[in-house]
Amino acid sequence: MKATPMNLNRQIEKWLQSSISSTELTKRPFVTLAYAQSWDGSITTRCGEKLNFSCKESTELTHQLRSLHDGILVGIGTVLSDDPQLTVRDWDGPNPQPIVLDSHLRIPNSAKVCHHPDKCCWILTRKTEFGPLTGNAEIVTVNGEDNEQGNVPLVSAMEILYERGIRSLMVEGGAKIITAFLQAHLVDALVLTVAPQIVGGYKAVGDLQSVTGHEIPDITPIFSSQAGEDFIIWGRLYFKGKSN
Repeated sequence: MKATPMNLNRQIEKWLQSSISSTELTKRPFVTLAYAQSWDGSITTRCGEKLNFSCKESTELTHQLRSLHDGILVGIGTVLSDDPQLTVRDWDGPNPQPIVLDSHLRIPNSAKVCHHPDKCCWILTRKTEFGPLTGNAEIVTVNGEDNEQGNVPLVSAMEILYERGIRSLMVEGGAKIITAFLQAHLVDALVLTVAPQIVGGYKAVGDLQSVTGHEIPDITPIFSSQAGEDFIIWGRLYFKGKSN
Protein backbone atom coordinates (compact mmCIF):
# COMPACT_ATOMS: atom_id res chain seq x y z
CA MET A 1 0.00 0.00 0.00
CA LYS A 2 1.35 3.42 -0.97
CA ALA A 3 0.22 6.27 1.25
CA THR A 4 0.54 9.95 0.39
CA PRO A 5 3.59 11.50 2.11
CA MET A 6 1.59 13.49 4.67
CA ASN A 7 -0.74 10.59 5.44
CA LEU A 8 2.25 8.30 6.01
CA ASN A 9 3.96 10.85 8.24
CA ARG A 10 0.82 11.34 10.33
CA GLN A 11 0.28 7.59 10.56
CA ILE A 12 3.78 6.92 11.87
CA GLU A 13 3.67 9.92 14.21
CA LYS A 14 0.39 8.75 15.75
CA TRP A 15 1.70 5.18 16.09
CA LEU A 16 4.97 6.29 17.69
CA GLN A 17 3.36 8.68 20.17
CA SER A 18 0.86 6.00 21.17
CA SER A 19 3.65 3.43 21.58
CA ILE A 20 5.73 5.74 23.77
CA SER A 21 2.82 6.83 25.97
CA SER A 22 1.57 3.26 26.50
CA THR A 23 4.96 1.80 27.46
CA GLU A 24 5.84 1.98 31.15
CA LEU A 25 9.60 2.27 31.63
CA THR A 26 11.13 3.52 34.88
CA LYS A 27 14.90 3.30 34.36
CA ARG A 28 15.47 3.92 30.68
CA PRO A 29 14.02 5.76 27.69
CA PHE A 30 11.74 4.25 25.06
CA VAL A 31 14.18 3.32 22.28
CA THR A 32 13.39 3.51 18.56
CA LEU A 33 15.82 2.11 16.02
CA ALA A 34 15.58 4.14 12.81
CA TYR A 35 17.96 3.64 9.91
CA ALA A 36 18.13 3.08 6.15
CA GLN A 37 19.45 0.05 4.30
CA SER A 38 19.47 -1.57 0.88
CA TRP A 39 17.24 -4.50 -0.02
CA ASP A 40 20.00 -6.92 0.96
CA GLY A 41 20.43 -5.34 4.42
CA SER A 42 23.54 -3.27 3.70
CA ILE A 43 24.01 0.18 5.23
CA THR A 44 27.20 0.96 3.33
CA THR A 45 29.69 -0.63 0.95
CA ARG A 46 32.23 -1.29 3.70
CA CYS A 47 32.77 -0.30 7.33
CA GLY A 48 33.76 3.34 7.71
CA GLU A 49 32.42 4.53 4.36
CA LYS A 50 29.41 6.79 3.86
CA LEU A 51 26.55 5.78 1.59
CA ASN A 52 23.25 7.64 1.45
CA PHE A 53 20.15 5.56 0.65
CA SER A 54 17.25 7.84 1.55
CA CYS A 55 15.17 9.67 -1.03
CA LYS A 56 13.60 13.08 -0.33
CA GLU A 57 10.41 11.65 1.20
CA SER A 58 12.15 9.16 3.50
CA THR A 59 14.67 11.83 4.55
CA GLU A 60 11.77 14.05 5.60
CA LEU A 61 10.36 11.13 7.58
CA THR A 62 13.69 10.61 9.34
CA HIS A 63 13.80 14.25 10.36
CA GLN A 64 10.21 14.05 11.55
CA LEU A 65 11.14 11.06 13.71
CA ARG A 66 14.02 13.04 15.18
CA SER A 67 11.61 15.80 16.19
CA LEU A 68 9.37 13.28 17.98
CA HIS A 69 12.11 12.02 20.32
CA ASP A 70 13.77 13.67 23.31
CA GLY A 71 17.21 12.45 22.26
CA ILE A 72 19.06 11.05 19.27
CA LEU A 73 22.05 8.72 19.62
CA VAL A 74 24.82 7.52 17.31
CA GLY A 75 28.16 5.82 17.84
CA ILE A 76 31.57 7.37 17.31
CA GLY A 77 31.97 5.34 14.11
CA THR A 78 29.05 7.21 12.56
CA VAL A 79 30.49 10.55 13.67
CA LEU A 80 33.89 9.76 12.15
CA SER A 81 32.51 8.46 8.84
CA ASP A 82 29.38 10.62 8.29
CA ASP A 83 29.88 13.67 10.56
CA PRO A 84 26.10 14.04 11.07
CA GLN A 85 24.47 17.17 12.46
CA LEU A 86 21.66 15.19 14.20
CA THR A 87 19.31 18.15 13.76
CA VAL A 88 15.80 18.57 12.32
CA ARG A 89 16.22 20.38 9.01
CA ASP A 90 13.76 18.81 6.54
CA TRP A 91 10.79 18.94 8.89
CA ASP A 92 9.19 21.50 11.19
CA GLY A 93 9.98 20.45 14.74
CA PRO A 94 12.42 20.76 17.66
CA ASN A 95 15.94 19.36 17.63
CA PRO A 96 16.43 16.33 19.90
CA GLN A 97 19.28 16.14 22.38
CA PRO A 98 22.38 14.87 20.46
CA ILE A 99 24.19 11.98 22.15
CA VAL A 100 27.34 10.12 21.05
CA LEU A 101 28.65 6.81 22.41
CA ASP A 102 32.43 7.18 22.38
CA SER A 103 34.13 4.74 24.74
CA HIS A 104 37.68 5.96 24.04
CA LEU A 105 36.84 9.64 23.44
CA ARG A 106 37.93 9.80 19.83
CA ILE A 107 35.52 12.53 18.77
CA PRO A 108 37.27 15.39 16.95
CA ASN A 109 36.73 18.99 18.01
CA SER A 110 35.56 19.72 14.47
CA ALA A 111 32.61 17.28 14.64
CA LYS A 112 29.33 18.96 13.70
CA VAL A 113 27.57 17.58 16.80
CA CYS A 114 30.04 19.59 18.91
CA HIS A 115 28.86 22.75 17.16
CA HIS A 116 25.13 22.17 17.43
CA PRO A 117 22.90 25.23 16.88
CA ASP A 118 20.99 24.97 20.17
CA LYS A 119 22.09 21.88 22.16
CA CYS A 120 25.15 20.84 24.13
CA CYS A 121 26.08 17.41 22.79
CA TRP A 122 26.51 14.69 25.41
CA ILE A 123 29.53 12.45 24.83
CA LEU A 124 29.10 9.19 26.76
CA THR A 125 32.48 7.56 27.43
CA ARG A 126 34.34 5.08 29.65
CA LYS A 127 37.32 7.37 30.09
CA THR A 128 37.85 9.11 33.43
CA GLU A 129 40.69 11.36 32.35
CA PHE A 130 40.53 13.52 29.27
CA GLY A 131 41.80 16.76 27.83
CA PRO A 132 39.72 19.79 26.91
CA LEU A 133 37.06 19.42 24.24
CA THR A 134 36.23 22.59 22.41
CA GLY A 135 32.80 23.36 21.07
CA ASN A 136 29.40 22.84 22.63
CA ALA A 137 29.82 19.40 24.22
CA GLU A 138 29.69 17.77 27.64
CA ILE A 139 31.69 14.65 28.49
CA VAL A 140 29.77 12.14 30.63
CA THR A 141 31.69 9.19 32.12
CA VAL A 142 29.54 6.04 32.33
CA ASN A 143 30.38 3.43 34.94
CA GLY A 144 29.09 -0.13 34.81
CA GLU A 145 30.02 -3.72 34.25
CA ASP A 146 33.17 -4.14 32.21
CA ASN A 147 32.97 -5.89 28.86
CA GLU A 148 35.65 -7.47 26.73
CA GLN A 149 35.55 -4.69 24.13
CA GLY A 150 35.61 -1.87 26.69
CA ASN A 151 32.44 -0.35 25.24
CA VAL A 152 30.18 2.07 27.08
CA PRO A 153 27.80 -0.11 29.18
CA LEU A 154 24.41 0.49 27.60
CA VAL A 155 22.20 -0.29 30.60
CA SER A 156 24.06 2.24 32.74
CA ALA A 157 24.07 4.74 29.87
CA MET A 158 20.29 4.45 29.48
CA GLU A 159 19.81 5.01 33.21
CA ILE A 160 21.87 8.19 33.00
CA LEU A 161 19.86 9.44 30.05
CA TYR A 162 16.62 8.71 31.87
CA GLU A 163 17.86 10.62 34.92
CA ARG A 164 18.66 13.54 32.61
CA GLY A 165 15.09 13.66 31.35
CA ILE A 166 15.35 11.62 28.15
CA ARG A 167 12.14 9.60 27.96
CA SER A 168 12.32 8.72 24.26
CA LEU A 169 15.50 7.99 22.31
CA MET A 170 16.05 7.55 18.58
CA VAL A 171 19.07 5.39 17.69
CA GLU A 172 20.36 5.90 14.13
CA GLY A 173 23.50 3.75 14.13
CA GLY A 174 25.93 2.64 13.06
CA ALA A 175 25.96 -1.13 12.79
CA LYS A 176 27.85 -1.79 16.04
CA ILE A 177 25.43 0.41 17.98
CA ILE A 178 22.34 -1.13 16.35
CA THR A 179 23.62 -4.63 17.12
CA ALA A 180 24.59 -3.72 20.70
CA PHE A 181 21.14 -2.32 21.49
CA LEU A 182 19.50 -5.46 20.11
CA GLN A 183 21.89 -7.70 22.04
CA ALA A 184 21.03 -5.84 25.24
CA HIS A 185 17.25 -6.08 24.59
CA LEU A 186 17.01 -2.30 24.74
CA VAL A 187 14.91 -1.72 21.62
CA ASP A 188 11.18 -1.01 21.75
CA ALA A 189 10.38 0.01 18.16
CA LEU A 190 11.84 -0.10 14.67
CA VAL A 191 11.37 2.22 11.69
CA LEU A 192 13.28 0.82 8.75
CA THR A 193 13.82 2.52 5.39
CA VAL A 194 14.60 0.06 2.58
CA ALA A 195 16.04 1.57 -0.59
CA PRO A 196 15.60 -0.18 -3.97
CA GLN A 197 19.28 -1.06 -4.27
CA ILE A 198 21.39 -4.19 -3.84
CA VAL A 199 24.81 -3.34 -2.43
CA GLY A 200 26.29 -6.56 -1.04
CA GLY A 201 28.12 -4.52 1.58
CA TYR A 202 28.34 -3.94 5.32
CA LYS A 203 25.21 -5.12 7.16
CA ALA A 204 23.24 -3.14 9.74
CA VAL A 205 22.80 -6.02 12.20
CA GLY A 206 25.64 -8.27 13.32
CA ASP A 207 25.63 -11.55 15.24
CA LEU A 208 22.93 -11.66 17.91
CA GLN A 209 23.11 -15.35 18.76
CA SER A 210 26.25 -15.12 20.90
CA VAL A 211 24.38 -13.02 23.45
CA THR A 212 20.67 -13.67 23.04
CA GLY A 213 20.74 -17.36 22.20
CA HIS A 214 17.41 -18.19 20.59
CA GLU A 215 15.66 -15.07 21.91
CA ILE A 216 15.11 -13.55 18.50
CA PRO A 217 12.96 -10.41 18.73
CA ASP A 218 9.52 -10.42 17.14
CA ILE A 219 8.19 -7.34 15.31
CA THR A 220 4.45 -7.16 15.80
CA PRO A 221 2.18 -5.76 14.58
CA ILE A 222 4.10 -4.80 11.48
CA PHE A 223 3.19 -1.92 9.16
CA SER A 224 4.54 -0.92 5.77
CA SER A 225 4.13 1.72 3.12
CA GLN A 226 6.08 3.51 0.41
CA ALA A 227 7.76 6.91 0.72
CA GLY A 228 8.92 8.13 -2.65
CA GLU A 229 11.17 5.42 -4.06
CA ASP A 230 11.78 3.84 -0.66
CA PHE A 231 9.87 1.22 1.31
CA ILE A 232 9.13 1.97 4.99
CA ILE A 233 8.56 -0.82 7.53
CA TRP A 234 7.74 -0.14 11.17
CA GLY A 235 6.56 -2.00 14.26
CA ARG A 236 7.11 -2.75 17.95
CA LEU A 237 9.88 -5.12 19.04
CA TYR A 238 9.29 -7.78 21.66
CA PHE A 239 11.92 -10.14 23.03
CA LYS A 240 10.60 -13.57 23.98
CA GLY A 241 10.41 -14.03 27.71
CA LYS A 242 10.78 -10.31 28.35
CA SER A 243 8.13 -7.62 28.51
CA ASN A 244 9.14 -4.29 26.97
